[in-house]
Amino acid sequence: MKEILKYITEAKTFYIATTDGDKPKVRPFGFIMEFENKLYFCTSNQKDVCKQLVANPNFEVCTMSGNTQWIRLQGKAVFDSNPAAKAKAFEVMPGLASIYKSSDNPSFEVFYVSEGKATFYSFMDEPRTVVL
Repeated sequence: MKEILKYITEAKTFYIATTDGDKPKVRPFGFIMEFENKLYFCTSNQKDVCKQLVANPNFEVCTMSGNTQWIRLQGKAVFDSNPAAKAKAFEVMPGLASIYKSSDNPSFEVFYVSEGKATFYSFMDEPRTVVL
């Protein structure tokens, strides 16, 4: 898990894919953290991405490092109302306060990856898969 977190964090921007009915939707994200041995993301429950993940929790993250390596992380989103997880998000990324003001903002949501699987790809090597 640490390797996955490091890779995605160092990329800074990564893309999360969801579905809206039968249409794929992709958007950039910039927040990921580890909390209680799980990988977490955050969003607003006012955004389409949240509504899509509630309707269909399957999602995929993809990002590229350099010119020859990339990662795909697949899993199911599990929303977590634990105040400690939300507070940790603000600790990891203090800039969240400029958007949500505080971790108890009713629109602020965190979710973690369940049934996760990350595959590291390279133009030079065979893919390597890590199960969370």
